[in-house]
Amino acid sequence: MNLSIIRYILGRVLQFLGGFLILPVIVSLIYKEYNTGLIFLAIAVASFILGSVSSFFKPKNNAFYAREGFVTVSLSWILLSLVGAVPFVLTGEIPHITDAVFETVSGFTTTGASILSDVESMSQTAMFWRCFTNWIGGMGVLVFIMAILPLSGSYNMHLMRAESTGPSVGKLVPRVKNTAKILYGIYLGLTLVLIVSYMCAGMKLYDALIISFSTMGTGGFANLNASLGGYSHGAQVVSIIFMILCGINFNAYFLIISRKPGEFFKIEEVRWYLIILFLAAAAITVQIRGSYASLYSAAHDATFQVVSIMTTTGFSVTDFDTWPMFSKTILLMLMVIGGCAGSTSGGIKVSRLLILFRTLGKEASHLTHPRSVKKMRLNGQTVVEETSKSVYSFLIAYVVVLMVSVLIVSADGFDFTTSFTSVLSMLGNVGPGLSVVGPAGNYSGFSDLSKITLLLDMLAGRLEIFPMMVLFYFGTWKRG
Repeated sequence: MNLSIIRYILGRVLQFLGGFLILPVIVSLIYKEYNTGLIFLAIAVASFILGSVSSFFKPKNNAFYAREGFVTVSLSWILLSLVGAVPFVLTGEIPHITDAVFETVSGFTTTGASILSDVESMSQTAMFWRCFTNWIGGMGVLVFIMAILPLSGSYNMHLMRAESTGPSVGKLVPRVKNTAKILYGIYLGLTLVLIVSYMCAGMKLYDALIISFSTMGTGGFANLNASLGGYSHGAQVVSIIFMILCGINFNAYFLIISRKPGEFFKIEEVRWYLIILFLAAAAITVQIRGSYASLYSAAHDATFQVVSIMTTTGFSVTDFDTWPMFSKTILLMLMVIGGCAGSTSGGIKVSRLLILFRTLGKEASHLTHPRSVKKMRLNGQTVVEETSKSVYSFLIAYVVVLMVSVLIVSADGFDFTTSFTSVLSMLGNVGPGLSVVGPAGNYSGFSDLSKITLLLDMLAGRLEIFPMMVLFYFGTWKRG
């Protein structure tokens, strides 16, 4: 294990976190929240100095492999969450340390689960930071660092593989650094378009900024207790469109930029993602139609919640916990599926689902035709055995973590629906669950042990389990 490399990159992470913390300081000046701003400034300076000290001496040994990549990414996200929680504690916005860390992990992992019962009571400065963590975590802070810092190719590829979502990670262009630049360029460009769109839909600049952060990161934090239900119908429509866009693999947008729009629609994962969204929204609309004044209003709420849950954003415009069981079951299934690989969404990803079903079809074909040799394809390319195995391993790990976490959380004495959906929501980075943790509830009632379990589930879900598991594997820390 090359600890000097890990120390160096963690130092860089702290430097960037210090830079990010300057933005809420600017907000504090605008809204004259000077005391809060001074605390954010002090933490920003301290973070930058500590990061500079840690990364001052470059490592002599440049060996950097998958093991270092997994450990670096996991420790980076833990470090971000711990330091990012400090402003909430020192300002008194969230005085309890476990609650502050839970809220910050929820922000960075773009989960959107909250322990706050009244978000509107927060200062504008703290609210800005809370929502900005959604944007930072959406594409991944290490992808951002890769786009800025002159790290070597071996650093970049192992970091990108550990932080990016999906069964496999590819490069858009020969250099990984340029790939990171392209991805963040697309991410920033869409964010700017979304801010303008929200303002055109009637939002003030501040609201448009923070809701755009949460929408682009598919995080779901909002500055109103009613979530997006407190904004205009037009703003909700804008949110639907951009949540759908953010649930699509960002690599697909590169095809449009590189003047290959025809290739965009050939991506099977995107097609199935849109089909699932449409079918789920239609099914729920049909069932809840009788509870609404018009078909349009039923379709609007159904579409919004389907898109919000499948993209794992977690916004709400209605209390879907009051919907019939069939509709709630569909939403639970969408929590598990999630969006596309390479998007800002959580869940197991549509591509993994496609590989799983095609594997089952391949096995059924092999039983009836034992001598036949069938290759599995996705987007016209052969799915190698290594990718298939990674899907099976991920699903097994997912189920194991789910079972253990539900067992721990159930000790709090909540009903099974609350315990199960809270863990399912955390692993999928969705935010709301059902019953006590439904869209009208929050996670404040859980014990500290359950909150720690759930925040670890959030990290495991965002990093897709294995990078977090590597931290607890004894062999990871052996020399050599």
